[in-house]
Amino acid sequence: MFLITRKKNKTFIYNRSEFRTRLKRLLGFRPQNLRLYEMAFIHRSASYTLPDGIKINNERLEYLGDAIIDSILSDYLFHLYPQATEGFLTKTRARIVNRETLNHLGLSMGLDKLIVSNLSPSDSARNLYGNAMEALVGAMFIDKGFKRTRRFFIKKGLKKHLDLDAVLSAETDYKSLILEYCQKNRQKLNFTLQEKKGGNGMHQQFKITLAINNEPVAQGEGTTKKEAEQVASMNAWEKISKT
Repeated sequence: MFLITRKKNKTFIYNRSEFRTRLKRLLGFRPQNLRLYEMAFIHRSASYTLPDGIKINNERLEYLGDAIIDSILSDYLFHLYPQATEGFLTKTRARIVNRETLNHLGLSMGLDKLIVSNLSPSDSARNLYGNAMEALVGAMFIDKGFKRTRRFFIKKGLKKHLDLDAVLSAETDYKSLILEYCQKNRQKLNFTLQEKKGGNGMHQQFKITLAINNEPVAQGEGTTKKEAEQVASMNAWEKISKT
């Protein structure tokens, strides 16, 4: 992990040449806009403010990368599982982009060696590596476009550092996680059946809305009510874990 220091209102990254070397080794190409990638690895603990008041860290790139990763995975899984239901595809994507999996992916790819932070070695930042992964994808999207970013994330990230079968086989009871969260925070949890399609020989499809304190948080669909509740809980848990 790199550190950042300031002298006379200027910001310096220790081992800048090493940062560039490691970045090129990770990406497999020389970045066109290096400053974007430097920003992608500046944790908020190392934020600095420009004279015009703009704060520099990786949070905006993280926001963009989150959306790009969702798009990449939606396209990838759609073609990887041509016969899969919407519920299965949604569940699979959510398992890949959850905080634990993205943190594992970022750490496995060596992003910990690129992050600029003022955290001490004894400190632990929640979702540090997963957030850096999202910010890196956001930076690459701006620098190289969607097609190049997709190829990098799938080939150098997903296929090389993530066992998709293991991710899929690790069944998580998201409904229990949401229930425990609501009980701990003394919040009211409700599942409401919004729509039921099919019947009479057709495949049934249930649509469930999950609400916390009467505020809709997420929806889920499945071939059974239980599956739809799990998908809705998984979508809600992904939102909650990012806050």
